[in-house]
Amino acid sequence: MKTHDFLLELGTEELPPKLLINLSNSLRDNLVEELEQLGIEIGKVSAFATPRRLAVCIFKMQSHQEDQLIERKGPSVGSPEKAIEGFAKSCDVDLNSLEKRSLGGKEYYFFHAKELGQPIKNLLPSVVEKAIKNIPITRAMKWGELDYSFARPVHWLVMLLDDEVVPANIMGLVSGNTTKGLRSSDSSSLEIPHASEYQSFMREKAQIEVDFNKRKEIIREQVTSVAKSSKAQVVIDESLLDEVCALVEYPRAFSGKFDEKYLNVPEEALISAMKSHQKYFHMVDSKGALLPSFISVANIESTNMNFIIQGNERVIRPRLADSEFFWNQDKAIRLDQRLEGLGSVLFMQSLGSMADKAKRIEKLSKHIAGLVSIDAQACARAGLLSKSDLMSEMVGEFADLQGIMGGYYALNDGESNVVAKAIRDHYKPRFAGDDLPSTNEGLVVAIADKLDTITGVYGIGQAPTGSKDPYALRRLALGLLRILLEAQLDINLKTLIDVSLNLHSEEVDREASSSIYQFMMERLKAYYKDVHVDGNVFKAVLAVSPDSPLDFHKRVEALNDFIQKIESKSLIEANKRIANILKDFDSNDVELDSRLLIEDSEQKLFQATESIAKQLSEQKDYKAIVRSLLELKEVIDTFFDSVMVNVDDIELKQARLKLINRVRSLFLSVADISYLSS
Repeated sequence: MKTHDFLLELGTEELPPKLLINLSNSLRDNLVEELEQLGIEIGKVSAFATPRRLAVCIFKMQSHQEDQLIERKGPSVGSPEKAIEGFAKSCDVDLNSLEKRSLGGKEYYFFHAKELGQPIKNLLPSVVEKAIKNIPITRAMKWGELDYSFARPVHWLVMLLDDEVVPANIMGLVSGNTTKGLRSSDSSSLEIPHASEYQSFMREKAQIEVDFNKRKEIIREQVTSVAKSSKAQVVIDESLLDEVCALVEYPRAFSGKFDEKYLNVPEEALISAMKSHQKYFHMVDSKGALLPSFISVANIESTNMNFIIQGNERVIRPRLADSEFFWNQDKAIRLDQRLEGLGSVLFMQSLGSMADKAKRIEKLSKHIAGLVSIDAQACARAGLLSKSDLMSEMVGEFADLQGIMGGYYALNDGESNVVAKAIRDHYKPRFAGDDLPSTNEGLVVAIADKLDTITGVYGIGQAPTGSKDPYALRRLALGLLRILLEAQLDINLKTLIDVSLNLHSEEVDREASSSIYQFMMERLKAYYKDVHVDGNVFKAVLAVSPDSPLDFHKRVEALNDFIQKIESKSLIEANKRIANILKDFDSNDVELDSRLLIEDSEQKLFQATESIAKQLSEQKDYKAIVRSLLELKEVIDTFFDSVMVNVDDIELKQARLKLINRVRSLFLSVADISYLSS
């Protein structure tokens, strides 16, 4: 089968850097989908993206579409004549050309036709047009008087099948084999000789690495090299690296300096100014301290780099001066003096102001601290002041500094280091993989803040639905659960949800408690899925409804150990058997009288359960309990081999039912392991 290599390149104005990869991937996926629907076989597919172009190369594309057999089912034989004639007319044939075929005991009319496959060259214009049109763009632009829209205005279109242009007119652009080089380059156009040579051609003739990931690594190497030559270390934020890569086609890294006086400003503020405004990487010394220098990446190779360096140093100066001004201004007002101002900032409709939220966090923090024996006064103070930095000039300019600046302002106000750190850390973990708060007090305030938002939003009927989660409740819930599990805080979550709900106004539904708990359990399920815990293990523990996520976690760990043992299989099946036998058994009856057990095997089983029951009453070491339960395998197997439970003697039958119920209860003290058999 003959194949071709195909190149599509769409030239544009500078695309939004944070959307570039999504745009590129969507164009690639849409092209592949359209070709698959046409039955076109393809080989390797490569997507390319720079600030001014989206491109896709498809290798070993089938040259000709296969003939298509078309079949349409029509009305049943005996249907009204007009219906049958209408079907024939819609197929553009006369009635005699239709086939009759039996289907499900009934005869129907069918239309059959053979549609000749077309050359891929004829199909590609429509394929490309649909692929571009189906790229999801939330804020599309229109330009000129043309009736087209895209993320940015488009300027050229390349469509090459091997070395031949595929004729097309898409979005007002006539296809060709001509691309553009660097905006700064004198060369207005470059002719691409062959689709398969696109990447190497752009690299050699235009000095553009069109592969996003390769260009990203070039930038990483350049930035690291510049830092090394400055005898410093560069801090590379991956999201910033992605953004910079989406801004440049011809990366050239360089370093610049700023006045050391700005180092008196909290370093996070300086870093935020460099990153958000100028897309600079910052440098640190061997001890991790911020240096008065930065690394930027130009989109041009200049014969006078000093000119570019000086320009960037000049641009960053007023940004850092602003940060210095904000810092000095903000220090003049204490955090507790800003509480009144928080009253004018709405948290959410029906949930009050940010001041109301701060007071709820204060009370909830104090309550949680009491549960886990942590300094309640410090937690309450940190909770009350946790949102005050939202009123500061610095956070107003750099929203990513909330909490961080609050910690600095607290120290400046004379608050204790404990309170300052708790304020600083209470938003953590902010995202998947983020660190937990570094102090116990920070952990407490973080729990209180997250739970207040979850219960409030849920309580006013704004729970997440499907993929929509406008208030990031799933992220908050997962962060809260991570704190409880990883910091080993044994807290009754059901009770804590109720406490939090009761701190809200009467507009918040107190009956939402159960739904919130179920929502939290779904997040816990997702957590365990991410760490590759078997879903049946989660179900087995969930079946016994532990109130504390930490207790839940310890049971999961014990059950994970359990299923690794050879003996577990027999015990799982035994538990399933016991559960079936006890289906209609009333476990609320009187205690078991062991004197009624007449067989040696049932006496031994009774004694074994007594021993483990005593152990259970003395500890909550689920791993140790599981190890003890594993030792029951032999006595349980012997019991079922030698004893019939459902005997005619009612008294003996009840005694044996009570005995196996004891066995089941022992296992249920950890989890319902019958779920492990599914």
